[in-house]
Amino acid sequence: MAVYVGMLRVARLCARSPRVLGARVGLSRSWQEARLWGVRPLRASGPDFGHLPWSVTECCNCSQKFPELSRPCFRTSSGELDHTVPLPVGGFSYVQGHVGLHLSNKTVGRCLDATAQRIPDQEALVVHHENIRLTFAQLKEEVDKAASGLLSIGLRKGDRLGMWGPNSYAWVLMQLATAQAGIILVSVNPAYQAMELEYALKKVGCKALVFPRQFKTQHYYNILKQICPEVEKAQPGALKSQRLPDLTTVISVDAHLPGTLLLDEVVAAGSQEQNLARLRHTQQFLSCHDPINIQFTSGTTGSPKGATLSHYNIVNNANMIGQRLRLHQKTPEESRVVLPSPLYHCLGSVGGTMVSLMHGVTLILCSPVFEGKKTLEAISRERGSFLYGTPTMFVDVLNQPDFSSYDISTIRGGVIAGSPAPPELIRAIINKLNMKELVVAYGTTENSPVTFMNFTEDTVEQKAESVGRVMPHTEAQIVNMETGTLTELHTPGELCIRGYCVMLGYWGEPRKTEEAIGQDKWYRTGDIATMDEQGFCKIVGRSKDMIIRGGENIYPAELEDFFHTHPQVQEVQVVGVKDDRMGEEICACIRLKEGEKTTAEEIKAFCKGKISHFKIPRYIVFVTNYPLTVSGKIQKFKLREQMEQHLNL
Repeated sequence: MAVYVGMLRVARLCARSPRVLGARVGLSRSWQEARLWGVRPLRASGPDFGHLPWSVTECCNCSQKFPELSRPCFRTSSGELDHTVPLPVGGFSYVQGHVGLHLSNKTVGRCLDATAQRIPDQEALVVHHENIRLTFAQLKEEVDKAASGLLSIGLRKGDRLGMWGPNSYAWVLMQLATAQAGIILVSVNPAYQAMELEYALKKVGCKALVFPRQFKTQHYYNILKQICPEVEKAQPGALKSQRLPDLTTVISVDAHLPGTLLLDEVVAAGSQEQNLARLRHTQQFLSCHDPINIQFTSGTTGSPKGATLSHYNIVNNANMIGQRLRLHQKTPEESRVVLPSPLYHCLGSVGGTMVSLMHGVTLILCSPVFEGKKTLEAISRERGSFLYGTPTMFVDVLNQPDFSSYDISTIRGGVIAGSPAPPELIRAIINKLNMKELVVAYGTTENSPVTFMNFTEDTVEQKAESVGRVMPHTEAQIVNMETGTLTELHTPGELCIRGYCVMLGYWGEPRKTEEAIGQDKWYRTGDIATMDEQGFCKIVGRSKDMIIRGGENIYPAELEDFFHTHPQVQEVQVVGVKDDRMGEEICACIRLKEGEKTTAEEIKAFCKGKISHFKIPRYIVFVTNYPLTVSGKIQKFKLREQMEQHLNL
């Protein structure tokens, strides 16, 4: 303990000068570590209290006095006192989440095993549109067979398997089975066309790909054949492709297709004892720090990057999401989560599947892709108590013409995330859906994903005007983008995150990983934020040019590269313009080559089948020039303003 006391003394001396970068950070960290060893906050009557470089806060509930970086307590919904609210340090925009909740070293598979043993007969998964219901014991049995089956067809620990399709039972099964077998799940956007699919599979070296035959107009097998024609004549499990050299195994979810294995047959093979024995042997060598999931997040260069997350990242983030929602305190009837969000996004796979697994709550998938009507039907029929979604999803649910005909009396809370939510929408959700326990969550794929989140007890205004407070075991700071120094409270700067939640890195991209995560392990989010005295964070803008359309992250550089393949396009700039429903819509500002003529309809037709439908711009505007800086750089913020004025938005 003497070591920790010494750390405190050194940090206190340094913290007197705000110019010493990291001093207050070190003070906060050493204080937290000292508390773990039994060192208590100094009382107001203590002789050394005046030497503390922070102010004193008195808890409004128990009148106990704490140094400012300690957390005053508040009462939970059960009436218990909770000393876990993090506050900023010394007037600066730095905060550290509490460390009272221990981090878990379990793998996803061990977490599933533990929950199935604890509550075997409790309902784990309901796939509303497939009429599937499984208890935790049944889910574990199916996951084990699927994991064993994947190993039986030649996949091994560390291999990458792409899951390409909308929300389904097969998606959840593959998410958990790959984790159980040490295989890395690659989340492939179900809207990907051939060019995007080829890039993703080659980038991470996918050995296997799983998909349904078709969903609506998306013919998955036919799209694959465009880049892998060899599949039609291949022996199942022995594919040799010129353009996809790593891909050997293609698994069809629901139809016998040439060159593919059927998922049901793979699962059935996994029930054989010799294959189950191979699974048990493999699990002896799994670590919580092994990679478990690769999710693609686009970059300003236009090339998607594979954010790689570990068991440790995902298990602990899911546990803390559930803790903040107080799911561990609720009965089975009070903890039925309706999930319309896509599983290929972190909100679905971590906030949905993993939270369900960690806290023993029922996960309800209401439709393959989001539909407001299907979401309300699932809430009504399944007695849903929590609802997840992006702002766009909640807008559509509230605006359903027959909204009043559904029984939504069981809904009590939920999570809204994915893009900025207008304060008016937060108030409308709480009032119209009676979601008193609604919380706003903020994060990035690179951070597993949630780093800030409201407490359910926060006021309506705190939820409407912020993204909540920092999560446990997570450090957050807001820095001046020019000087790199901490900003004072209420001062905008770039939000940076450090802690267990930060990804392992971008797959195969060490340089880009170093650009995103410095040697000091701070991840730069690119989001502009402010922080107040209570530790509430507000996102006020983005330093990146990313467009968030209905929860989908779209990077202009990627689309600009694509539009330059059009034979008539000389130059193009893509910006996001405001939209009441989607948050933002895409506007492509195109300069045509001299003498060329075309139409907006022709440009949109050129996009179809080549890029995902949500990336096709709603607005095509033909221009002759762009607003420029003195040095000749395009001013995108001015271009955005011009387009919104031109389009009367």
